[in-house]
Amino acid sequence: MNNHTELALNGVPICDTFAEAFTTVGTRIIVTALTEAWVRIAAAEVTGYATSVIACDAEAGVEKYLSPAESPDGRPGVSLMFFAFSQSALEKAVTNRVGQCILTCPTTACFSGYSSEDPEKNIALGSQLRFFGDGFQVSKKWADRRLWRVPVMDGEFVCEDQTGTFKGVAGGNLLICATDQKSGLLATEAAVTAMQQIDLTILPFPGGIVRSGSKVGSRYAKLKASTNDAYCPTLQAQTTSELPEGTGCVYEIVIDGAAFEPVQQAMQVGLHTVCQQPGVLQITAGNYGGKLGKHHFHLKDLIDNDQV
Repeated sequence: MNNHTELALNGVPICDTFAEAFTTVGTRIIVTALTEAWVRIAAAEVTGYATSVIACDAEAGVEKYLSPAESPDGRPGVSLMFFAFSQSALEKAVTNRVGQCILTCPTTACFSGYSSEDPEKNIALGSQLRFFGDGFQVSKKWADRRLWRVPVMDGEFVCEDQTGTFKGVAGGNLLICATDQKSGLLATEAAVTAMQQIDLTILPFPGGIVRSGSKVGSRYAKLKASTNDAYCPTLQAQTTSELPEGTGCVYEIVIDGAAFEPVQQAMQVGLHTVCQQPGVLQITAGNYGGKLGKHHFHLKDLIDNDQV
């Protein structure tokens, strides 16, 4: 039983704890296509298998969809964000993903979504993918930016030469304890919908929701992480449970962002939204005792809208 529920919001107990997040390297790219349907297909492909760096090459997701008026080439578009633990790992992940999932996708183009002041902080996009053109590729100046035009079977794949990187924050989180699976899912979906409106953040897990929250380590030596048994409702009689009485389901929302502030804002919006939903018994957050991640998001700071 969790004994740290000294706080409350709309009658829902809030644990007096914090989410612990990590410094990462991030980037942002803009993908456009002839139609919104193909934008969504491209976004789904390039951000697939990118939930957690525990086993994936990057964490990735949709920041927001763009209207033709908002995109670089006047077509429907999407802003995508990617995070990894080093610049070299990020570059490898992004160029591989763009090469396999955007270059191959009908009608798409790819642009930088972030400009670094330091050229050393840039990573390759078209500067590497241009070689697919087998010598037929050509460069194009666009204001002070460089694009590559790579011939493909439906015309040309236009791709910006490089994109910038920034120090990001990965691992902000909320744990939502609910009476049952349906109530928990509906409440968490409502929170996700609200959180997806916050710029410069992504929710990298399927539909923004995690059902298999993990702890560090395992009784099996080869595993880096294993099921978070303290939050598994079916194990309450077999382990040291952190769940309030009556919990039948727990979902987690993980947030990555370009800085501390947007992650904190997304967490606050999610907290306030989920505490208005029926069937929610308690909100808490995951951390490692403050020993691993330098970014700490205290839930008590999110209750008052004026504090963020």
